[in-house]
Amino acid sequence: MPFHRIYYPPELYTPEEKQAMAKAIMECYKKLPGFFVIVNFIDVGKDDFYVGGERNQRFVRIVVHHLARMMLTEKEKREWMDKYEACIEPWTKGKGIDWEVQISNQDPVFWNQNGFQPPPMGSEPFNVWKKNNKPSAYKL
Repeated sequence: MPFHRIYYPPELYTPEEKQAMAKAIMECYKKLPGFFVIVNFIDVGKDDFYVGGERNQRFVRIVVHHLARMMLTEKEKREWMDKYEACIEPWTKGKGIDWEVQISNQDPVFWNQNGFQPPPMGSEPFNVWKKNNKPSAYKL
């Protein structure tokens, strides 16, 4: 599961922009079942968003937790950051705002979907989950 939390000031994104951004993020994860990719937009009130001690209405903070797959090498991690930045560019750089992205690799042992430990990437049960776009019981 990649879980994306996008903290943004009020009125920065329209509902249509949020939908388009969520779809663009999903495109970054084509190899995963769709239900693995979660995007939450968290509207931070104009009196509640501060950067450097000052109110800021042109800053977005994006926090992503990766559980489905861990990236191990610095090269792999930086390549993913570049890919992710390209996915979100129309809603960050393209809007002329400042932003910050933090992606953390989490231990997938501490992750279940509907009570099931997700199957290994590329396995037959994984492909069933992807095809059906939902978790189900399986045996390896």
